[in-house]
Amino acid sequence: MFGINGSEFVVLLIIGVIVIGPSRLPEYTRKLTNLVKELRRMASGAREQIKEEVGIDIDDVDWKKYDPRQYDPRRIIKEALLDDDTKPVSDGAPVAVDTAAKAPERVVERLSVGEKAPFDAEAT
Repeated sequence: MFGINGSEFVVLLIIGVIVIGPSRLPEYTRKLTNLVKELRRMASGAREQIKEEVGIDIDDVDWKKYDPRQYDPRRIIKEALLDDDTKPVSDGAPVAVDTAAKAPERVVERLSVGEKAPFDAEAT
């Protein structure tokens, strides 16, 4: 907890008791208890709000599927360069769509030697 080991925590508690004093210790203990309860209530409220807005339960999500450590960039590049484009890169990845076959062919008109390029004064 915050990089504090057990013996340091005990020393901090003893210093806190000495500084606060025995007369105000129960009051501060109640305040700390209420703070912890409020933080727990806020955390559970945030979890419920996420569940309502997203529509799925966070516990049901397969987080391993979204772990970036499972992807090997060398393998992904090798598959992209050497294999078929429609093959998925990894399990659960979407299949690539062949967009090159659907693109219309581009027609390029060349000017003859000495011909000036067309210019539209209204376009500029």
